[in-house]
Amino acid sequence: MMKNLYTSDNAVMLLIDHQVGTIKLSISTPYDEVVRNTRALARTAVATKMPLIFTTSQEERFQGPLLDDLLRIAPEAHAARVKRPGTVDAWTYAPFKEAVLATGRRKLIMAGLTNDVCIVYPAISAIEDGFEVQVVVDAGGSPTRLADDMALRRMERAGVMLTSTNQLMAELAMDWSTPAGSAIQGIMYEEILKRLVEA
Repeated sequence: MMKNLYTSDNAVMLLIDHQVGTIKLSISTPYDEVVRNTRALARTAVATKMPLIFTTSQEERFQGPLLDDLLRIAPEAHAARVKRPGTVDAWTYAPFKEAVLATGRRKLIMAGLTNDVCIVYPAISAIEDGFEVQVVVDAGGSPTRLADDMALRRMERAGVMLTSTNQLMAELAMDWSTPAGSAIQGIMYEEILKRLVEA
């Protein structure tokens, strides 16, 4: 078995700026794909009782509120979301960082919008503070493919691990026959695989 796996017992899920306006800026990953993958991540965190933290930026402006699906999936995390006044690097906003530190976990799973602005900076900042970070690339996106590629390269050079929604969910499960693994597999099928299998 791989060493240093991320599990629901040692990681925290950080979903950053999945807002109704911000999601429209994602061109590198299609809108529907971002929504499905984000739902899958949030549902996985809830199903496995992994700490889940939402943060938003300037909800009263074009970015708007969090996606409605996230309120339905995780009402408690939604109510406790960290509302940033405009801080680009969420890691430097004290209430967000304090919420992460309060979990006591050093492995951070990050996804958000956009990869080239709202994810690249907190991911690298957390790495520089000694945390381990996986960024779920396809639960976010950027206004152009070039912008996305530049952000991913920059993060990877800084030591961030890049992953996909399916890959991360498989890592968290590791065994589909366990109760947690079965729950994750069901979420993966409903949110991601069903449309492919039944096409």
